[in-house]
Amino acid sequence: MRLLHTSDWHLGRSFHRENLHDAQRAFLDHLVAVAEAERVDAVLVAGDVYDRALPGLDAVALFDDVLVRLAALGVPTVFISGNHDSARRLGVGSRLIDRAGIHLRTDPDGCAVPVLLADEHGPVAVYGLPYLEPALVRERFGLERGGHDRVLGAAMDAVRADLAGREPGTRAVVLAHAFVTGGQPSDSERDITVGGVASVPLPVFDGVHYAALGHLHGCQTLSPRVRYSGSPLAYSFSEADHRKSLWLVDLAADGSVEAERIDCPVPRPLARLRGTLDRLLTDPALDRHADAWVQATLTDTVRPADPMERLRARFPHTLQLLFEPEGAVEDGAGSYAARVSGRSDREVVEGFVAHVRPGRTLDEREQRWLLEGLEAVRRDAAEREQETVR
Repeated sequence: MRLLHTSDWHLGRSFHRENLHDAQRAFLDHLVAVAEAERVDAVLVAGDVYDRALPGLDAVALFDDVLVRLAALGVPTVFISGNHDSARRLGVGSRLIDRAGIHLRTDPDGCAVPVLLADEHGPVAVYGLPYLEPALVRERFGLERGGHDRVLGAAMDAVRADLAGREPGTRAVVLAHAFVTGGQPSDSERDITVGGVASVPLPVFDGVHYAALGHLHGCQTLSPRVRYSGSPLAYSFSEADHRKSLWLVDLAADGSVEAERIDCPVPRPLARLRGTLDRLLTDPALDRHADAWVQATLTDTVRPADPMERLRARFPHTLQLLFEPEGAVEDGAGSYAARVSGRSDREVVEGFVAHVRPGRTLDEREQRWLLEGLEAVRRDAAEREQETVR
């Protein structure tokens, strides 16, 4: 069975205020073309279809259009909701459009209810595990406590139990949206840390033949059977070196896997340039970046006049300008956004406590209070989001 694995479309997202609507449409055109040309048996979309819980009309129109086109091809497609999606909104109409071969898996209660496909070698059970917010789903899986590792482990236990009762030789595929140990993150994924533990161990997916993962934006192979497709477009300059692609997966009769990367269209290359303004404006080696989206880090000891305007004269698509003077001593006076960039909520709070209470780290009781407080905030936010669609 031939599968096309993708994820993290983030429809509606921009790139440093650059509208990506046309680029996202070009990707979806590419997806449909690959599905047709490669005669795939199913498309797997591992979460974060939208960039936010309340997507704009343009994003919804893109999603609607690709559903119609995939259904017209007769290619079964399985979607799960990611941490950026509103599971309830994405799942509206799921029972109806199931009949068209478009399967939206957004309800945690349905983790062990597969989409059943078949080829000449027999059945393939495709299990869709939507993003599982621990605070909201623990009770559904009979858990009193625990983070992502516990809830995803419980969901996979349910999958394995269902699989054990199916026809011998049934091959199993799982879609999941999570941070799996060994994966390499970028700056554009939203933090999903709960209780200080964001990742889940790779063996949680033991017992299935292929795990199609979403959440991390870089295409990567954690094992021959466990892969991230990554996002089809770059959503931060930390992805400048990514090769954006789809996984074309061939699942053999014995459950063995062969996978090939299919490149995605690139709307514009990314470049991260560093040096003095004079060098960036005169170095002929940089001519190749004239058409790129540019992040420029200036190392001048004195901030030059009108740097953005001068850079855009040579690099018209300069989007981000940073200053890191050569030889400067870090005094901690940078912008708040710069100081907390890449840090989890827990690390930000711990850093604040260290700042206002020098010499004293959080003791065990305070750490427990902090984790309980952060989890309560996440749970309340998730519950409020769910209430808005009832």
